[in-house]
Amino acid sequence: MNIYDNLSKLGEVLKDEPISRYNTYKVGGSADYIFFPDSIENLIKGLKFLKDNKILYKVIGNGSNLIFSSKPYKGVLIKLDKLDDMRINDKEVYVEAGYKTIKLSNKLSRDGYTGLEFATGIPGTIGGAVFMNAGAYNSDFKSIIKSVTFIDDNGDIKTLEGKDLEFEYRNSLFKKEKKQIILSTTVKLEKDNPQKIIELVESRKIRRIESQPLDYPSAGSVFRNPDGNYAGKLIEDLGLKGYSIGGAKVSEKHANFIINAGNATGEDIKELIEFIQTKVKENYNIDLFLEQELVNF
Repeated sequence: MNIYDNLSKLGEVLKDEPISRYNTYKVGGSADYIFFPDSIENLIKGLKFLKDNKILYKVIGNGSNLIFSSKPYKGVLIKLDKLDDMRINDKEVYVEAGYKTIKLSNKLSRDGYTGLEFATGIPGTIGGAVFMNAGAYNSDFKSIIKSVTFIDDNGDIKTLEGKDLEFEYRNSLFKKEKKQIILSTTVKLEKDNPQKIIELVESRKIRRIESQPLDYPSAGSVFRNPDGNYAGKLIEDLGLKGYSIGGAKVSEKHANFIINAGNATGEDIKELIEFIQTKVKENYNIDLFLEQELVNF
């Protein structure tokens, strides 16, 4: 069995690749292989090969919600970058999992489609955004998804309507079960004045620049907001802005962001997360739940 030879027939394969190049925290060890399938058909073939040979694998999007350990990943990371088709049919938009969320939101906003403006600052892929029901400004993907097509655990392609996907705040059927691989989604939008939409997008862009540490590697909001409260406020009120462990630091701009202030490791970030959770629990008796995912710990 030769992993490289088998997968390279189905798309691009990189060997012994630094994982730090593939996540927004810029951390991680090396991956034995990173596989970029060049079609849905070849993705399915690749998955069958990996399952049949009991090879560890994980599908990742833009890595904008992942925290990798420093250990080597002894398996295959699958990136769906080449599955990036997008088609507009009146007020419905079909888009594949590898398409960048910000790119889609900006394009549709310029074209006069409203409903996806909230996603102009979400730095992931459509697959990842659907997986976690990404959102901002009191909106999320649940509100616009018509249907999602995915590969189930048996390797079959299925499509479910949005109402059947158990969407909740930063959660979905896909995140709960972690057995399916999202291939594409169809979203339904409305038409509006492009100038009005662009003005909203630009005002939010300014707000993000002013309030978020966009000049450092991070993965966005670290914790889910507790009911009736804000994780960032709880952390800030404890005086933890600027607190650091190793190269990981609580942002001084926004306390619900952890930044890689310089040579941080995934272990630094994990330790800082656990420290914050402990302090918030001790002082407020509130459990902060991680919005990001720990990988290979």
